[in-house]
Amino acid sequence: MKRLFAIAAICFVYLVSTASATEQNKATQQYAVGVVYNDINKNGIRDSDEPGIKSVRVSNGVGSVKTDRDGKYKLSISDDTIIFVIKPRNWMTRLDENNVPRYYYIHKPKGSPQLLIKGVDPTGPLPASVDFPLYPHKEPNKFKAVFLGDPQVQKPEEIAYLSHDIIEELVGTDASFCLTLGDVAFNDMTLYEPLLPVMGKIGVPAYYLKGNHDTNYDAAPMQKYVDETFERAFGPSYYAFNYGPVHFITLNNPNFSRGNGYIAMLDPDQMAFLRDDLASIPRRQLVVLMMHIPITEMTDRKEIYDLLKSHPNTLSMSAHTHTQDYRFITKADGWGGSKPHLHLVNGATCGSWWSGAFDELGIPHTTMRDGAPNGYSIITFNGSDYTIRFKGARKPDNYQMNIYAPDIVDVAKAGDVAVLVNVFAGSERSKVEMRLGDKGEWISMERTRIEDPVYVLTKTREDNLKPRPGPKLPDAVKSTHIWKAKLPTGIAKGTYLINVRTTDMFRQTYTATRIMRVN
Repeated sequence: MKRLFAIAAICFVYLVSTASATEQNKATQQYAVGVVYNDINKNGIRDSDEPGIKSVRVSNGVGSVKTDRDGKYKLSISDDTIIFVIKPRNWMTRLDENNVPRYYYIHKPKGSPQLLIKGVDPTGPLPASVDFPLYPHKEPNKFKAVFLGDPQVQKPEEIAYLSHDIIEELVGTDASFCLTLGDVAFNDMTLYEPLLPVMGKIGVPAYYLKGNHDTNYDAAPMQKYVDETFERAFGPSYYAFNYGPVHFITLNNPNFSRGNGYIAMLDPDQMAFLRDDLASIPRRQLVVLMMHIPITEMTDRKEIYDLLKSHPNTLSMSAHTHTQDYRFITKADGWGGSKPHLHLVNGATCGSWWSGAFDELGIPHTTMRDGAPNGYSIITFNGSDYTIRFKGARKPDNYQMNIYAPDIVDVAKAGDVAVLVNVFAGSERSKVEMRLGDKGEWISMERTRIEDPVYVLTKTREDNLKPRPGPKLPDAVKSTHIWKAKLPTGIAKGTYLINVRTTDMFRQTYTATRIMRVN
């Protein structure tokens, strides 16, 4: 009950401050005009022979307008507005030296207030024309994108871990873009400057969204200022873009509250933007909603579900939990669509906050608390369909599970011995089976929610070493992707291969083996 009263009080303070900001915006309302144009020579300056582009949406973070046949637009703004283009299919926005898309203009004439970590510099008077260059960029129906959860670096050496553990293997990827799902840094946003060139080495457009650890908590008590360091580095904290046939929407759902806390919700302007954006796209287009905190933990999730229910093709994803999880949102959860909505809780690139014993390269193994390795997701989009594949850091593509069983089993007790399998990207729709040898019967395994035994043993072993061989691992959590089955009865003495195969909801099949001896 105390928690409910606390949340209600925080929401009241937040809504009062938002209402005050809205009244102030009305008093200072002005208009931005400009042109979205074909930047033929890609120099970022509109030349006389570069035509405007019609029907491109431009937003002020609340609503949007379409450019006219000459590429012109007009938008109402205040002195605290980021104007941005919603990138259309087959066009690309300018990229900076770190491959961050620059599709926006920040209008803050006086800049940010003085903050411990720098915000936005004063932008001065509004230009007579705020123009946005685009250039043609062919985008197929089928393409890949990489999604990274929680790099969460808090010191320079962790940028090195990220470089060697994740980024180097992504260099030269055939993905069309990558997107980081928040907590780019761990409170120290001065690390954006050395981190961004590292992320840019992947070599594809690098999008970002804001996590709770990307928040300027010293900007209290005004919610409006807590995002301004993020905005200086990346632009708007929520936005949308199209790639191929897919519409992507990024949201900023950690909302500031007093005492360095946050509530998972959207502010009124952001909710208005989401409503306007969804109303502006074809109903059957695949909509991918991206945020930091899982949608299932948002206080206003029902309103978002209601906005999404008229779109039959949707996917949402988040990070934040430092675990890997698939959540199916149904009518029992308030979902009103014709089929359950899939929400992917993306595994963390930093795993368990860059903790655990150091390996031969001096990088912590940083296994996640649910027993999955740190890593990222690769999603292949094809029209309104998609396939998700988990990739463990520096692991082979087919490394998708761990099998846990005793090395030696007493033949008299074999039928009581359980085999456990952690299928890292498994879900309630996965089929998992095992058999002994190549000719035994396949045995269906049962999904169970327990702590991963390998993780528990690893943590215990590392905690008992003096000195500890690396930063301390966090406590285990119950994993959502472990399966179990008992060994068949009546097996003879001998050395066996335990074979496990799993097929996920995307019809991807993976196999693994473990050797066991029966005495």
